[in-house]
Amino acid sequence: MIRGFFRLIGLLLLAGAFIFLVYDGARSIADQTLRLTKLGDFWNDINQASQRSFQQMVEGASALLWNNVVKVILNQPAWAVLGVTGILLLLLFRPAKPLIGYGRD
Repeated sequence: MIRGFFRLIGLLLLAGAFIFLVYDGARSIADQTLRLTKLGDFWNDINQASQRSFQQMVEGASALLWNNVVKVILNQPAWAVLGVTGILLLLLFRPAKPLIGYGRD
């Protein structure tokens, strides 16, 4: 059941990545320049206070973690981050391969 839940989350993340890819593509065509939505910008548009509280929490644990890892991830295109996370969840929680030649009695 847990495996199915995480596969569903991975599938939803892949759907979100596809939506952002189409959105960025349409904006790029309309503006005639490459336009990408960064994950941090999208998070600010949704709920800016939660991003600030997350930043304070991570900086409280380690400022290097915020500067070297989290800021790099937040500056990536939203479709890439969601797509990679979705693919990883789908691969990690895929069903086990059936054994050939063995009976499971």
